[in-house]
Amino acid sequence: MENLAVWVVTVTLIVAAVIDGIQLKVPNWLTFPFIITGWVYSGVVFGWEGLGWSLLGTVVGLGLLLVPYSIGGMGAGDVKLLAGVGAWIHATHTFYSFGFSAVIGAILAVGMVLYRKAWRKHATQFVAIVNEITTIRDPNKLSEIAAKRKSSMLLLPYGIPIAIGTIVYFAWEGMLI
Repeated sequence: MENLAVWVVTVTLIVAAVIDGIQLKVPNWLTFPFIITGWVYSGVVFGWEGLGWSLLGTVVGLGLLLVPYSIGGMGAGDVKLLAGVGAWIHATHTFYSFGFSAVIGAILAVGMVLYRKAWRKHATQFVAIVNEITTIRDPNKLSEIAAKRKSSMLLLPYGIPIAIGTIVYFAWEGMLI
């Protein structure tokens, strides 16, 4: 029972990654209960202080992916999934699992581009996106541009890097034992 939160998160992330890989979507029926049960668990096990940690972790999870979501860089399910991670394992672990997930996501994205032999096309798109972000700075406009570009881009179901990165972080920290 000592590592219950880690195992609940691990199993939930594996389910989310499989669904996201198939449907390119992390469904609400998974993310909302994931968040709420994290709050309940933390409150029951650690009291009011634990509920506070859980709520802070949820905010951190949301905050880390809110900007990419707001400019059309990922789906809302991915944001809610990381919020659920935060609800269960709180702010510090969520921050580190996000860091591992970002590295895994970058590796997977580069791997997808190399596998499809579309490096030049996607490098050009990447430069254009960075230029747009630094010059436009209006999330609504950036989101519109991203929506128009979406059909020409390789899509990375980000639930997969979140799952792999978080589980690798757990293993790195010895939390899966």
